[in-house]
Amino acid sequence: MSQVLDLLVVGGGVTGSALLYLTSRYTDIRHIAMLEKYAAPARVNSLHSNNSQTLHCGDIETNYSLEKALKVQRAARMVENYATVQPDIDHLIFKYPKMVLGVGARECEQLRKRFEMLAPHYPRLRLLEPADIARIEPAVAYSKGTMRAGEIVAIGSEDEYTAVNFEALARSFVRQAQRTRDKDIEVHYNSRVSHINVRDGLFVVETAERTFEARAIVVCAGGHSLKLAHDLGYGHHFSVLPVAGSYYFTPQVLKGKVYTVQNDKLPFAAIHGDPDVMVPGKTRWGPTALVLPVLERYNWETVKDFMRVFRFDRKVWDVLYDLLKVSDIRNYMLKNFLFEIPILRRGLFLKDARKIVPDLRYGDLKFAHHVGGIRPQLIDKDHRKLMMGEAKIDTGIGAIFNMTPSPGATCCLENAEVDMRAVAGFLGAAVDEDRFAQDLLIGDQRHATEDLPSHIISGADAA
Repeated sequence: MSQVLDLLVVGGGVTGSALLYLTSRYTDIRHIAMLEKYAAPARVNSLHSNNSQTLHCGDIETNYSLEKALKVQRAARMVENYATVQPDIDHLIFKYPKMVLGVGARECEQLRKRFEMLAPHYPRLRLLEPADIARIEPAVAYSKGTMRAGEIVAIGSEDEYTAVNFEALARSFVRQAQRTRDKDIEVHYNSRVSHINVRDGLFVVETAERTFEARAIVVCAGGHSLKLAHDLGYGHHFSVLPVAGSYYFTPQVLKGKVYTVQNDKLPFAAIHGDPDVMVPGKTRWGPTALVLPVLERYNWETVKDFMRVFRFDRKVWDVLYDLLKVSDIRNYMLKNFLFEIPILRRGLFLKDARKIVPDLRYGDLKFAHHVGGIRPQLIDKDHRKLMMGEAKIDTGIGAIFNMTPSPGATCCLENAEVDMRAVAGFLGAAVDEDRFAQDLLIGDQRHATEDLPSHIISGADAA
């Protein structure tokens, strides 16, 4: 056993690696280590193929309140501010047009009202009439050579950073952290954490090869975070509902990202079409939403881990029953199950995709094998509800556990900021506020935060 660590980060995805970077660069915490179960960073949900690669800004996500939109906007700007000054910027962050498309009178009216609400806070956001849509995304506006039937309108922008390779971003965070001078920064790959306990005021973290001791610990391991929280006796009122997302590829029919209006009764993302930053010449469609009994997609060894954190009981049943009582959710879940059946899925998915590109053909769609990750949605058993967005368990004793479904990747630096401040406070460490603000909150491509609520500016808990 080596010397005692000041901070141990468990999980080398984009959330854990962001915390490694922030604490190494902006605090005086000296001895920091990160454990990653695989041989490289970002091999699970941050892997380039396992997420939509979207830098969520809150402007085209119609299920976000104004407060949440502005919070996510701040988080997205932090990622942009980091990525745009890196030497490998071309591998990290990308500019594409983006829009959310309204089809039919009701959705169009909803988007017009949303534009009025958002426009004062998003100076580059535009209300896009059919002629504007046709110029930016002709395949969306036209059908069989003429303007498509029915009313359409969109809100979006043409010259912003809209996509991120979160796998490459995680690798960049790790590289920058390891270059920090006057710090002891350790990164251990192939280090699967089996158990965490507390002994003599220190966190004892066991792997197959060795045991680590740390004064503070932050776990950023998706659904496995809850499993490790349970080890310490925390979070037993939570259960995990793992939602898998699958995708389809077509030839490149879109120039940028085209989202659709969210159904407020559905807790999951509506279909969208995106460029894939690692697959040129294609448009990627999805995600679908299918509940699977695993904590990692395509890794059936995690079934047993799921069973440990699902903790099925009457309270979990009540939440699931309440969801299934809503016809929109029930029909949505059935349809997404059918999306996974090889013979049926293309025809069923084509109907949804044609809402965006009306001339899309059956032969254009190809199921994207081994593309898509797992979103570990939490069930709050005490309040009998399915929680949306990021979740965090801060024990108050120097241990924090993060479960970060969408938009967790976009919020990686903001979530790391929250954890950095909590850990620094617990350890009695200092944060270099001026340097942090200069690097990530202000500068050439930075935007004023005067219109944000004060608790967002200060980096309040993302949970």
